[in-house]
Amino acid sequence: MNIALIGYGKMGKMIESICKERGHKIVSIIDIDNQQDFDSPEFASADVAIEFTSPTAAYGNYLRAFKAGVKVVSGSTGWMKDHGDDVRRMCTEEGKTLFWASNFSIGVAIFSAVNRYLAKIMNQFPQYDVHMEETHHIHKLDAPSGTAITLAEEIVNDLDRKTSWVKGEQHLADGTVEGTNNVAADQLAIESIRRDEVPGIHSIIYNSEADCINITHDAHSRKGFALGAVLAAEYTQQHSGLLTTSDLFKF
Repeated sequence: MNIALIGYGKMGKMIESICKERGHKIVSIIDIDNQQDFDSPEFASADVAIEFTSPTAAYGNYLRAFKAGVKVVSGSTGWMKDHGDDVRRMCTEEGKTLFWASNFSIGVAIFSAVNRYLAKIMNQFPQYDVHMEETHHIHKLDAPSGTAITLAEEIVNDLDRKTSWVKGEQHLADGTVEGTNNVAADQLAIESIRRDEVPGIHSIIYNSEADCINITHDAHSRKGFALGAVLAAEYTQQHSGLLTTSDLFKF
């Protein structure tokens, strides 16, 4: 398969390595200094483009890839609030294809399925309150993480006593703390911690006077995210529309 990379940071380089291990050809690499290559024949020859950039750049990258007739797999977060409706329209009415996920890790996909099942069980036991914690490296710009938001939305969907998620305590890279976990009873607080070079830790905690139930996903490296993105690209080559990990992983 011919693959283009949009974004060539640590994730892009790891995705490049896994693509080559799996026998794929990298036909184009686009970063901030060669945006003109979106219009190149090399980029247009890609079966799929894998995009990991920033919330401000992602939507524009999708538009330029779609213009070239290239399907996109993207792990960029933060664009959906402003552009989600437009992207959905393009994928459902105009024949464009985007596979989007806040996290491509196979382990996170499994963790997400466990999260949904646990929330359905805990809906029967109102004595348990729930909050979340996510920890990432100090270079991460957004908080909460896109993965944490996705997990929180799953809980809100299945737990009648929670109607929305909100930012909880924010432990910043410089050691300062902002915000609070003391939120309204119908809100789900997401606590965010930025320290060291942590790839990503997500914990969901159900607490009662009697006991505590805690489930955690702890990424050892970015390799799981990169492998999942390449698996998504392989899936996207054969499918169309607006795709997610629930299409790729059937559980």
